[in-house]
Amino acid sequence: MSTPRPVLADVADQSVPHARALDWVGMEGIALPIRLADVDGQPVMVPASIDLSVNLTNPDARGIHMSRLYLQLQQGLASEVITPAGLRHLLSNSVASQQGLASQARLVIRYEALLQRRALESEFAGWKRYPVEIEATLVDEHLQLALSLAVEYSSTCPASAALSRQANAARFDTDFADATPLSPQVVSDWLASERGMAATPHAQRSRASVRVQLRPQFDELPLVALIDALEAVLATPVQTAVKRVDEQAFARLNAENLMFCEDAARRVASVLSTDPRVEAFDATVAHFESLHPHDAVARVSGRGP
Repeated sequence: MSTPRPVLADVADQSVPHARALDWVGMEGIALPIRLADVDGQPVMVPASIDLSVNLTNPDARGIHMSRLYLQLQQGLASEVITPAGLRHLLSNSVASQQGLASQARLVIRYEALLQRRALESEFAGWKRYPVEIEATLVDEHLQLALSLAVEYSSTCPASAALSRQANAARFDTDFADATPLSPQVVSDWLASERGMAATPHAQRSRASVRVQLRPQFDELPLVALIDALEAVLATPVQTAVKRVDEQAFARLNAENLMFCEDAARRVASVLSTDPRVEAFDATVAHFESLHPHDAVARVSGRGP
């Protein structure tokens, strides 16, 4: 004869001191894999850190059903690729799992997207990682969706470039003060020599961090599309695998796209303000100065079309 299992203690029904409703209750930093669609449309699994919470509407309830919330999260993320519709379904199920204790739900997913990028000129390609955060909130059955990401690029200082050109011109005047006439070959040889570069402008790795509030009527999260558009408008995204021909092309792009942080912020805003999927945006560009021991930073916000 089997021994009956003991009834486990449950303090959930005990009286609540200082009774009141709570804005959010849940879990943060949950480690789970999520399903994403790669560029070929095939789902891939990546590790993520996740926050999930609901409001507690009953002031006399001791707490929410935390384990039910976790199981809804685990089942929802494992079953389908992340889409606005899927996030709405997961949040709705999270509210329903609380059996009347909650009316709203909030989900935050953090992970790193790994995208393959081709070199500028050669046949090589390499992988770049992009930090991503998805925030989805269900309030009164309305889905609020935000997407945050960051891209890295190179920024060459316009002022430093002008000063470098001036120094190069002064050296040219010094070296050829008494040389007349000058042939194109002589000038070309001088430019290709070490004497032909008296100064170089300073450049630095830089980062554009973007948060967009999305219009939820679209079927997919426009992560790759936004990354592509931002890298295109900034024009100097950092590279992965390169040969000399790629490095020269990168140097040429930097010369063609001299940028203060203010210029970079305006370029970013020009993309986000014209994207029909974007309801509103906030962006911060940071140039990690090589001239100064501090960073140059610009911030911009606005609305989509």
